Amino acid sequence: MMHQTASVQNSLSKAETPAHEQEECIHETPLTIAFGRKVFSVHNHVGHLDPWPFYESEEPISPADPGPATNEELDYFMKCRGIEKTLIIPNYGIPVQAQPFSHNELVVKLCRQGGGNVAGALWVSGLPQNSERTQVALALMDEPGISALKMSYLLGGTADPRKWDEATTKLHETIFQAAIERDIPIHFHTSPGGGSDITGFFELIKRWGKEMKIHLVHMGGGVSGHIRLLSQWKDLIEGGYRIYIDTSWAIGFAVRKLLQEVDRTGIGADRIMFGCDEPWSDYESEFWKIQDARISDEIKERIFWGNAQEMYFNKLA
Repeated sequence: MMHQTASVQNSLSKAETPAHEQEECIHETPLTIAFGRKVFSVHNHVGHLDPWPFYESEEPISPADPGPATNEELDYFMKCRGIEKTLIIPNYGIPVQAQPFSHNELVVKLCRQGGGNVAGALWVSGLPQNSERTQVALALMDEPGISALKMSYLLGGTADPRKWDEATTKLHETIFQAAIERDIPIHFHTSPGGGSDITGFFELIKRWGKEMKIHLVHMGGGVSGHIRLLSQWKDLIEGGYRIYIDTSWAIGFAVRKLLQEVDRTGIGADRIMFGCDEPWSDYESEFWKIQDARISDEIKERIFWGNAQEMYFNKLA
């Protein structure tokens, strides 16, 4: 792994990069690990997240660094990691419903300033208490660069439509119809247990997955989610369901198993994308999951950028 020298780090002029961002990036010792590869990330958070007294913490803490909040910060973040294009998503993680919605305008702004290299996902929610906020978000869908909607059940609710009441079902249908009309995906967080468990998503896929593009972030999330998703991958793809995944936060066995199977059969080769999930994960480990995989370079190219280009960036100016 090759670290940039001080001369390379300083090659970006102060006119291009804010002083505080130069200092921060140099402090983290940015890496040039793309080694000539074209890399697009379909999962990158933007915006500040206030500290919160998580779990047993006596004082509010910030477990992750802030996401980029200006065009200059985002551009420098991408240059440090060799990312040519990225899909940006509101930063979230504290139990405050309004918080991720507050970054939707930032997503729109950064897409406008991104020079055709930045696509955005707007935060929406199927919880009736967020109906008004979601309507405001949906009104931004036709802004330049908006290429997805983002949903997570970490802040409440469940992905299992069998457990929705009438108001929740109606709001989800409104969100889904807006995505279907524009042929853009819903970017769903998945993780084992709770409302984000992959088992609930299987029912959602069964009902809407032939009409709507469904991006399952983190490959189902955790050992149980990975195994369940892998067991149904072939049947879902061949059954005509429009499911897509990224490999961020996925455990090694699952990534190896899926990529080797896809390399052997070709089934779903167009459905897997690279995501770094910064600042919650780290680009370096996410990169090497794919770069070091024992699969064809053709499949790697599809994962690192080709599939993302078709999914999120084809319509960018």
